[in-house]
Amino acid sequence: MAIQQGDMLPDASFTQMGADGPEAVDLASKTKGRKVVIFAVPGAYTGVCTTAHVPSFIRTKEQFAAKGVDEIICVSVNDPFVMQAWGESTGATAAGIAMLGDAESAFTTAVGMDFTAPPAGLISRSKRYAMLVNDGKVEILHVEDSPGECGIAAGEGLLDAM
Repeated sequence: MAIQQGDMLPDASFTQMGADGPEAVDLASKTKGRKVVIFAVPGAYTGVCTTAHVPSFIRTKEQFAAKGVDEIICVSVNDPFVMQAWGESTGATAAGIAMLGDAESAFTTAVGMDFTAPPAGLISRSKRYAMLVNDGKVEILHVEDSPGECGIAAGEGLLDAM
């Protein structure tokens, strides 16, 4: 069953690149006592993810901050090396967006947001969504009907709902 508004996020661990290589990032510590936006994409370097979804959160980062959001996190079923390079190439890292890898799709599967599209080479990937999380609880959740769409899950779509 997919996560819904009002649900608490499950325990999860992501990876990101640190000064000495890949390091674990505990989701509970990222969200405890904080207001966080988490958005997920089907894959780093894929079309809509690169040209629309990530740029929408770069454009709206300051507007989220003005509404009390402490951090914006991008999650993808990719390894931390890819997430680091993608964050640098899109400008997301420079904008202060955390680029976290869910390499085994553990979190994505736990929240029921996984899908597989073999013709596109996407196996155990994440649906496109965005959520506002307050102290670990999902307050707003926008899930796109298709991985190729980026409307309600874009930065502007989530801001409009706040």
